[in-house]
Amino acid sequence: MSPLDRNGGGVPVSEALREAAVRLETTSDTARLDAEVLMAHALGVSRSDLLLRGMRVAAPAGFAALVERRLRHEPVAYIVGLQEFYGLPLRVSPAVLIPRGDSEVLVEAAVKARPGAARVLDCGTGSGALLLAALDQIGGARGIGIDRSAGALVVAAGNAQALGLADRAAFLQRDWAAPGWRAGLGRFDLVLANPPYVETDAPLAPSVREHEPAGALFAGVDGLDDYRRLVPQLPALLAPDGIALVEIGATQAGPVSALGRASGLATRLHHDLAARPRVLELKRAGG
Repeated sequence: MSPLDRNGGGVPVSEALREAAVRLETTSDTARLDAEVLMAHALGVSRSDLLLRGMRVAAPAGFAALVERRLRHEPVAYIVGLQEFYGLPLRVSPAVLIPRGDSEVLVEAAVKARPGAARVLDCGTGSGALLLAALDQIGGARGIGIDRSAGALVVAAGNAQALGLADRAAFLQRDWAAPGWRAGLGRFDLVLANPPYVETDAPLAPSVREHEPAGALFAGVDGLDDYRRLVPQLPALLAPDGIALVEIGATQAGPVSALGRASGLATRLHHDLAARPRVLELKRAGG
């Protein structure tokens, strides 16, 4: 029997949602949506089923605890343990950044640039979002995701398994700031990267600064430290016609492009749906 087929006689879901949304307005700009996602999770049903059939059933006892966690600025994705990215359901935990829709621009650009890519590298794979989305879109491609965080690699490998991509994706613990990290990797048709690029003292929402992993966010006073380390190493990772796609902050296109040109790479800028600079495409100059 579905949870939506029972009514325990308590506070109905519709009322609990209204109360939760009012409380969450102090924490979230999407208070009603947050409340609905948390309620669906507490009931063990989809949000669409909740909205279609669940308004009159009794709210589960566990819902209140979920709302309290959100009131402490914990991201909804961490509370429910799931985030959708490029149509894929990905497990997430505080060991990884929560994949954002803005990063889907990178996957879209990668698929258009190299639809026949055979080898893909994801630098700083986190949840595996970029690599797994690219492999899902490029049939036959195989990839490697690297991360310095052992916890992130566990999450990524679990996502690959759940999505049926474990036979095409490998995950390795590597740190691009460490000598010899490229050993044995070879060259790739596509190199993807969403490195840390937030300035150390940047104003961030508490849900980000207090809950998401600092090592995947911050990159020095100007947010460019990891680009300075990674971009000069891209030519050694690219196949002759390979392309790298690197996510950037909204004000970083100029300095990261300069790093690319100094490394012998031509650049092309891609914007996100809000028309903000989001991804730099890099390839060998003249290639």
